[in-house]
Amino acid sequence: MEAKEKKGSQLAGVHLRRGSPVGMVITAMGLGYFTWVAFWPQSIPCQKLGPLGLFTQYLVDNHLVLIRNMYWFAWLIHVGEAIYALILCSKKGITDGWARLLWFLQTFLFGIASLSVLLAYKPYHHKKK
Repeated sequence: MEAKEKKGSQLAGVHLRRGSPVGMVITAMGLGYFTWVAFWPQSIPCQKLGPLGLFTQYLVDNHLVLIRNMYWFAWLIHVGEAIYALILCSKKGITDGWARLLWFLQTFLFGIASLSVLLAYKPYHHKKK
């Protein structure tokens, strides 16, 4: 959903673009695996995952508390990024409440993969004659 400022348009201040699909998939898979390791480590088939499984088994055996703390810290970072997305929406003139909510949710779930799109967004400014 994107609209440029137009005189009398109800869509002025609306801008939403999906982040990079590759970045979104990597983030979702990474957080999913991180959740699995942090809360259900006994169910991970480490021997079938090759080097990743060996590394995971080492971390679970020796640093499970650190993994769980890092898991919550990662979500805290996503909350911070989502709040920053709201601030950027204000600075870039995105005033539509629905677009702002979607930016917040998308950035909360996918982090920098979404936030980078908003950071790169250049708002349309009507030049006065």
